[in-house]
Amino acid sequence: MKLAVANSERSGDAPAPTAGGDDAACAAPTSAAPATRRPRGRPRGFDREQALETAMRMFWHRGFEATSISELTAAIGVAAPSLYAAFGSKEDLFRAALQRYLQRFRSERGAALAAPGLSAREAFARLFDALAEDFAACPERSGCMLVAAETGGLGAAAAQLREALGAHRAGIEAGFRARIERGQREGDVAADADAAALAKFLSTVVQGLSIQARDGASAEQLRAVLRTALRVWPSA
Repeated sequence: MKLAVANSERSGDAPAPTAGGDDAACAAPTSAAPATRRPRGRPRGFDREQALETAMRMFWHRGFEATSISELTAAIGVAAPSLYAAFGSKEDLFRAALQRYLQRFRSERGAALAAPGLSAREAFARLFDALAEDFAACPERSGCMLVAAETGGLGAAAAQLREALGAHRAGIEAGFRARIERGQREGDVAADADAAALAKFLSTVVQGLSIQARDGASAEQLRAVLRTALRVWPSA
């Protein structure tokens, strides 16, 4: 998930839809016949952005370790040297795919937290409702990429990639905390509320929600979890 708000860094998405909408984001990459032998270097007409989009979906749906270079090159339609020339290693491609996911989430889902005219609780309720729909609507039931990408392990690069994923998840939590603290400044969250603890609780719920979605929970079931979570919200 995958969730930073504007003016806070670290994303989510959140779980993060594509520019073409949630269905486009969740659609599995089109399989392709094994790439024919090509000369070294990028082929003429190589579309880096489309290649990154395909890689993002594959890592998101299948996890890092389960997605092989041969499968990536077949789906993208390039030879391995072209892929390496464009992105470096598989690990570098994975990191670039994560950034793409997070940028989408920030612009399309994380923006809900920064929306004017909403209390902090209303902003989180709106975000969570959208996430429940996103997670349940995805045909691949991938949930949040920041959780799903570790499915099946991270292979030889486990330590570095797990650190990167953990840093992004911490960034999401920091974004949640920033929005809660803004609510305290604006008077709609109790001044004595523990913003850090509440942010950690909410980010933990979202990560668990991603797993529930992968296990087949419906959008209504996911929303029910979120409604229960918001009952702990400290009133002003």
